[in-house]
Amino acid sequence: GPFFTDPFFLIETLCIIWFSFELLVRFFACPSKPEFSRNIMNIIDIVAIIPYFITLGTELAQQQQQKQQPGSSSNNGGQQQAMSLAILRVIRLVRVFRIFKLSRHSKGLQILGKTLQASMRELGLLIFFLFIGVILFSSAVYFAETDDPDSLFTSIPDAFWWAVVSMTTVGYGDMYPMTIGGKIVGSLCAIAGVLTIALPVPVIVSNFNYFYHRETDHEEQCQYTHVTCGQQQSPFSEPKKGDSNQSLSKSEFLEAEDLESMKYSNFIPPNNQGYKEKKMLTEV
Repeated sequence: GPFFTDPFFLIETLCIIWFSFELLVRFFACPSKPEFSRNIMNIIDIVAIIPYFITLGTELAQQQQQKQQPGSSSNNGGQQQAMSLAILRVIRLVRVFRIFKLSRHSKGLQILGKTLQASMRELGLLIFFLFIGVILFSSAVYFAETDDPDSLFTSIPDAFWWAVVSMTTVGYGDMYPMTIGGKIVGSLCAIAGVLTIALPVPVIVSNFNYFYHRETDHEEQCQYTHVTCGQQQSPFSEPKKGDSNQSLSKSEFLEAEDLESMKYSNFIPPNNQGYKEKKMLTEV
């Protein structure tokens, strides 16, 4: 059919073949299969691949059903087809998770993921405070606008949308209070939303700075580290021919130089000790 001759379907098929081959190779090469199955990145890979096979099976089943019943136009068949199309749309939406495969090669996405993971407690508190504010202000604005015949707030659950939009300072303008009491409630809702959202932001920024600087420090350390054959060289030992100070990291190399200079600078021969002290006194 036209679905299987679509260029986008052919490109997707080639990509899925490559992704599946890569996933199978990594699975069989992994020494610990349970650890591989619990890795969040591998779960994202599986979730990104499965919708293709479900979509392919659904299309084949529909074409097979059309071949068996070419003139079928009953309500039952139409309802089943509509339901299958709705499920198919949801499954196709899951393919958006493939973008998270980029986080395997993107340091920025990895830092963002670690930041969100470390800030789950603060994000949970933020959602909890927003939930309480939405309930309070939606109830308040409903009772403040209930006497107005032209009020846009028909119920408290209907006012949830207005409370969320107001507390997040988005303000679409599709729902707004008309009475003085409703406007006062709206002002308090906007102020409370700004304060609530601003509270956990410093903690999230602090976590982001921590992971960002840790990643950059690790990259800088890797630039000064030279991988050798596993032989550890003493800082004060004489380097062999062909060896260089690149076998030490930058911090270890500087520390070794400081220790070497201190060893020779602090050494004073006992015979010349009085001479040194006398020389220092005359110079002063």
